[in-house]
Amino acid sequence: MAEPTILLADDDAGIRTVISRALTQQGYHVRATGMASTLWRWMEDGSGDIAILDVVLPDENTLDLLPRIKQRRPQLPIIMMSAQNTLLTAVRATERGAFDYLPKPFDLADLVSMVKRAFAVPAPGVSIAGGQEETLPIIGRSSPMQDIYRIIARLTGTDLTALVTGESGTGKELVARAMHDYGKRRNGPFVAVNMAAIPRELIESELFGHEKGAFTGAAVRKIGRFEQAEGGTLFLDEIGDMPLEAQTRLLRVLQSGEFMTVGGRSPIKADLRIVAATHRDLRQLVTQGLFREDLFYRLNVVPIRLPPLRERAEDIPALAQHFLGQAKDEGLPTKTIEPEAMTLLKTYEWPGNVRELENLVRRLAVLYAEDAIGRDVIEIELRASRPTLDNGIDDDSDDLGGFVTRHLDLMFDSFEGRLPPSGLHGRILREIERPLIEKVLAVTRGNQLKAAALLGVNRNTLRKKIRELDIEVTRVPR
Repeated sequence: MAEPTILLADDDAGIRTVISRALTQQGYHVRATGMASTLWRWMEDGSGDIAILDVVLPDENTLDLLPRIKQRRPQLPIIMMSAQNTLLTAVRATERGAFDYLPKPFDLADLVSMVKRAFAVPAPGVSIAGGQEETLPIIGRSSPMQDIYRIIARLTGTDLTALVTGESGTGKELVARAMHDYGKRRNGPFVAVNMAAIPRELIESELFGHEKGAFTGAAVRKIGRFEQAEGGTLFLDEIGDMPLEAQTRLLRVLQSGEFMTVGGRSPIKADLRIVAATHRDLRQLVTQGLFREDLFYRLNVVPIRLPPLRERAEDIPALAQHFLGQAKDEGLPTKTIEPEAMTLLKTYEWPGNVRELENLVRRLAVLYAEDAIGRDVIEIELRASRPTLDNGIDDDSDDLGGFVTRHLDLMFDSFEGRLPPSGLHGRILREIERPLIEKVLAVTRGNQLKAAALLGVNRNTLRKKIRELDIEVTRVPR
């Protein structure tokens, strides 16, 4: 039996050589070219069992060539490669008939695995959706985001229920909107509802609607979110906050495809797609009896985990630039962020994720006169926005030593290369000792004997420190 033939098109000779060697070692015959014209001639000749195409070739964009290829060779599996690693690239490759999409750079093992799958499962034709503008609903080219893009692209032709999980501020609604905007229900409405924002006693009426007279105050019939989303997508945000009673009704909808209004007698067809999201651990809620296990599995058909911003720090420059562009479009001053300042942004933990970064960028655009935002401004902003505990120690610090180290880093940075003034040891000790002694005296209600015992010093030493640090002691009777 003849060796399976793979058609490879990439304008980089080095990439062609590496891929050809890897596939040849797997027993495939490879025909490689750097031109779309040569590739099309092979297509007309009926050559090849699989095609691996880079998106950008010198004489044509292969995404534009894909419809013609699929029309002439509808059963030919096509794997697209691209360094333009955006959601739109993945979606368009899938919409125009590609078997799969592989963002560059990639591991050769992943490509070989994809080729084997393509031989095992021939790719069906996919209808082409046109007229979509070159917009970027989700920003980022990091590896975690590429996984998200590929999942969204594969879901464009389906109505499968998806469960989007991730920390607050990661952009779960953006993912749901992208699934809608690039899916087959794009012409229908996108309806979003936040479970945590609705009083528990009103959730069923809000979701399913109610009939006139169904309960006290129901003066007219109300259309619920399920009816509003007919033909489109219903996004149920913070699904973990849904009461058990409403969970039962939602489960029935997912099982039967129908729902009843509150007080209604006739079922209504649920012609929509459901995407749910939560920042909570639903499996843990199931264990605690706060979330129905059967509903969890009905929602978790396609799990999508959004990574926190700290896991994709390489996307921060692109995100910051995007938010600066939005601010400019809204009439705010044009700003840029200097490289050192951007480096500082990439090292921050971002507990508020993308939402926190967006808010920071807007503050930069509004509050600062500088056209180029430097490191000093970013330090001030991050120091001000860092979450703190009641005792004033950073929430993300591992211990007091870590907090002191960061404090010293900021202090020495402020000297801008100059030596600090003398007496630094005594100054730092006073900054630490004073709040410590004041706190212990507050806990002991001003009892210096008990305070000395807690501190591990004798009473005379404590009295001396109180005088030196000018600490006011108030004895509070019990």
